[in-house]
Amino acid sequence: MEPKWLTWAKEIQGIAQTGLAYAKDVYDIERYQALRELSVDILANYTYESKERIRLSFAGEGGYSTPKVDVRGVIFQDDKILLVHEKLDGKWALPGGWADIGLSPSEVVVKEIAEESGYQAEAVRLLAVLDKKFHQHLPEPYHVYKMFILCRINGGEAAGGVETNGAGFFAEDALPELSEERNTVEQLHTLFQYLHNPEKEVILD
Repeated sequence: MEPKWLTWAKEIQGIAQTGLAYAKDVYDIERYQALRELSVDILANYTYESKERIRLSFAGEGGYSTPKVDVRGVIFQDDKILLVHEKLDGKWALPGGWADIGLSPSEVVVKEIAEESGYQAEAVRLLAVLDKKFHQHLPEPYHVYKMFILCRINGGEAAGGVETNGAGFFAEDALPELSEERNTVEQLHTLFQYLHNPEKEVILD
């Protein structure tokens, strides 16, 4: 479970963002702005990020506050799973990223696999929709739902991309150091269950 201070900061930010989207009274707007600043103060106190950066990335959105969606592709080959080497932290992750406006989850995952691994793929089925707060990820300011979609390769070859150095397949008992902001060891072990039991039901939360 995520730390309480992070849960509170995200909830306060969500209330403030939604309130600012609908408030008309000047005094209500001031109160919601104060709540948003409180959420920034909490994050600044418990992290090493500056208030300016937090305001831009965490408290800079408008409209009704909703979770972000992260879409990840799951590809098995010869009893191994496809991972990409992230430039940002030098660790490994399932290919994927934030959902794009105008694209379906299947379209997003196919695009991300091509951009990050060099492979052309097609989406097969949804395996899991997980809330990051339940899965021992590193603390972050966003409330994130993660979608894991089983895919199959139908072309291309292993290659790096703008955000990745390359791609490779790894056995369950020989996983590299993982980018835990993107996926955890426990999640990959769970995904390997679908390799051994293709009829396993979709996991929710």
